[in-house]
Amino acid sequence: MGAILIVAAIAGGFLWYTAERAFYEPVAFQPGQEIRLVPLTSDQPEAIVVEAVEGIDADSSPIKFRACFRTPLSLAMLTETYREYPTAEPLIAPRGFDCFDAAEIGRALESGEALAFLSEPDIHPGVDRVVAVFPDGRAFAWHQLNGKLAE
Repeated sequence: MGAILIVAAIAGGFLWYTAERAFYEPVAFQPGQEIRLVPLTSDQPEAIVVEAVEGIDADSSPIKFRACFRTPLSLAMLTETYREYPTAEPLIAPRGFDCFDAAEIGRALESGEALAFLSEPDIHPGVDRVVAVFPDGRAFAWHQLNGKLAE
């Protein structure tokens, strides 16, 4: 019985580590190209003004990317210039990346407080990068399945 408990505890610890800590690396953003959005008039993403960008990603999955940043751009300007993303669903980030609260972002998107925009279509096959922006300039990015591979 003791051996089973020890093995279960070790397996549980390993599972937690791989879900929360392993594989994640800080993202090195290229200055001036940190975050891009797709304009209404083109299919080519263009860089937007951002500050205080921090992000994580992992090679083990195309949907592990998360980023937090600020932008001085207003929601009115963004909606008049860039494509919205109506099916945005933020994915939960590891607890160690505490600037990204998927539940808060999701509630804000549902209530219309925050708006989501297409950042990079098919950044990986079947995966889009999505950006959500709050009225106070807080913004968040993540990768999300776009359903193209399910067709």
